[in-house]
Amino acid sequence: MNFVLYFTNTSIMKKYLLWLPAVIVMGAAMCRPVKEALTGKPVDKSISIAVYKGTTYASGIYDNTSAQLHVTIEKVKDGHRTQVWNKTFDARLLKQYPSPGQAILQTVTIPKVFCKEHLEVTYTITYNSGGSELQMQSGAVVPGNAATDKLDISI
Repeated sequence: MNFVLYFTNTSIMKKYLLWLPAVIVMGAAMCRPVKEALTGKPVDKSISIAVYKGTTYASGIYDNTSAQLHVTIEKVKDGHRTQVWNKTFDARLLKQYPSPGQAILQTVTIPKVFCKEHLEVTYTITYNSGGSELQMQSGAVVPGNAATDKLDISI
């Protein structure tokens, strides 16, 4: 009886041993892309910013109202933020901002962005009307999937 039991266990073990090389090859094949993703080379990321007026501002109430835009781009990795670019666009009357078809364009290239990092764009629009100011803040996360991302800012 021991002989039959030993023979049965050996045949089961042979079946498992036949699959062992396949499992090792598959494991090695899956490990390689993960290792490359973790230690991937940095890439240059571009963000195209388009600034335009969101409405015609034809009413006389907007004649003395201006807007100024401040944009900041930060690189974020594991909660640590590093400012990599910022710009304040000159204040101008709302009526002077271009329509979406003729938007003010600014392309920013951020060098050496690693796969574990992402870019965050924050911007503040400061409206000034007769000495009264109103600030509006917004932002966007640039995940890093595309080589160039676009951010539309409507004034």
